[in-house]
Amino acid sequence: MNIVISQEQGRVPVTVFHLEGEIGADNYEQIQTQAQQAFAGGMRNLLLDLSEVTFISSAGFRALHYIFTLLRTDAPDENAEAMHKGLRDGTFKSPHLKLFNPQANALKALKTAGFDMFLEIYYHRQKAIDSFS
Repeated sequence: MNIVISQEQGRVPVTVFHLEGEIGADNYEQIQTQAQQAFAGGMRNLLLDLSEVTFISSAGFRALHYIFTLLRTDAPDENAEAMHKGLRDGTFKSPHLKLFNPQANALKALKTAGFDMFLEIYYHRQKAIDSFS
């Protein structure tokens, strides 16, 4: 697993993790650690570039869930109930974590695991960056 981190400026600053290879038990903690370090450094909006990810295992989904949870820690408590309802009925999409250009196998896994219900998926990089507010 290789992670290349870059910064983009849309309406707000966006950190991009360009991931290469498989996301699985051997490397999911590396992704979590990079996200934690970026968060500690001020990152609040993350675009995961999955264009070179060939496979996502259940451990990879654990890393995605970890990042999702990390980035929602700034959510006001009064919105927690509405967010949880939205997660249950599929109307909530994370405003802070989005996915870019997953390959067919990764996309199939994301949909099978239901991650597409709460993470927006984009296929045009600038539109993805501009979607953060």
